[in-house]
Amino acid sequence: MNHKITKTICLTLLLMIAISGLHASSFADSTVNWLTDKGLSPRLIVLIISMLPLIELRGSIPVAILLFKIPWLEAAILSILGNMIPIPFILLFVEWFFKLISKVPIGARFTSWLFTRTRRKGKAIERYEAIGLITFVGIPLPGTGGWTGALASRIFGISFWKSMLYILLGVIAASAIVTPLSLMGKLAVH
Repeated sequence: MNHKITKTICLTLLLMIAISGLHASSFADSTVNWLTDKGLSPRLIVLIISMLPLIELRGSIPVAILLFKIPWLEAAILSILGNMIPIPFILLFVEWFFKLISKVPIGARFTSWLFTRTRRKGKAIERYEAIGLITFVGIPLPGTGGWTGALASRIFGISFWKSMLYILLGVIAASAIVTPLSLMGKLAVH
């Protein structure tokens, strides 16, 4: 019975990841095409797209492995590094940014909406802090990842260095999920 439940959960998770990949895939495709047209190297493109919200590591690893044929370990390392580059800046400046945009009515409404939504969706982060944030960042589903994790960690008052560690661990966990799925896609293509 446990084996059937585990199998069902794994298949559901794989399906959700695949569906979430479709959401960002057109944005990722157009970004990769634009960067390729600019003459950038495949490794630099992977690094750049892993830094972008929505795409992050979920999009950069498949692009690296399936499109650019970069070895899986190098693809994972480039994507983890790229995904982590914006995180300290988000953690340091997000509060300042939201104070700035809250000075105008539409910015205040957006900030209020975003904070309310993040608090509602981030109950696990608030309750379990480390495990909650690592899991939130690590499971590659829509609306999760390093960017959202950084925002959530500031909203829930997690310190800078703890946030950096938890987000890094979550990004590594996401890489451990996305990399084998990308390799399975590589096998399916051949």
